[in-house]
Amino acid sequence: MNGFEIIETNEENVMKLGLCGYKNIKREGFPEKIKWLKKQKDLGLTIKSLYSKENKTQGMIEYIPGQYCWRPVKAKDYMFIHCLFVGFKKEYKNKGYGSLMIKECIKDSKKQNFKGIAVVTRKGSFMSGKEIFIKNNFKVVDNAPPDFELLVYKFKEDTLDPKFNNNWSEKQKEYGNGLVIIRANQCPYTVKNVNEIVKTAKQEYKINAKVIDLKNYQEAQNSPCPFGTFCILFKGKAIANHPISKRRFMNIMSKEVV
Repeated sequence: MNGFEIIETNEENVMKLGLCGYKNIKREGFPEKIKWLKKQKDLGLTIKSLYSKENKTQGMIEYIPGQYCWRPVKAKDYMFIHCLFVGFKKEYKNKGYGSLMIKECIKDSKKQNFKGIAVVTRKGSFMSGKEIFIKNNFKVVDNAPPDFELLVYKFKEDTLDPKFNNNWSEKQKEYGNGLVIIRANQCPYTVKNVNEIVKTAKQEYKINAKVIDLKNYQEAQNSPCPFGTFCILFKGKAIANHPISKRRFMNIMSKEVV
């Protein structure tokens, strides 16, 4: 791997390896992610980093037994990949490192006698596209609006497929007509973004946003949006299905508030 090694991230080495590109303990989202990590370790959460002495961490994969995943899916008996990314520097992208990390997950999942691996994909920010998984023999088995896909790599073909929890529009209406932001510390980027969005909603639109922090995997699996650990609802519908910036929020609200 040209000097790279795959190292499991734990409490002892997290300050060296970082999480999701974060290493500064004072940076919003990083301490929250570390705290979240500690709570999930007993449920089988694994985070592995692609690391070299010269280039430091250049990738990460996070996975957990499906029954404890923080996505609104039914995936018992499967290992579930939350996140996969490679290349904080562009020169490390498209070099096969993503496939190596997927194979690491496959190896661990077989050792633990899971029946396969599941993952939710989507084009755009904050999620892996399905192409890397299709390349590694995953298959699409379900989808959710607006463009989420659930993929699976089976060790035994007769294993039942995982599936999304449905009734999205009905669940979204249950949150009323106000501005509701649902988030969890599984994604450290949302701490800063949500704080800015709440402030912007108040200043620019005179709207008091309600923020719901998901406390456990059960709440995440019951999320009204397929991403699970982040969405923004307004007037009883999803206006953002993955983490967004303050600027993106304002662009969306310019069309929603008349």
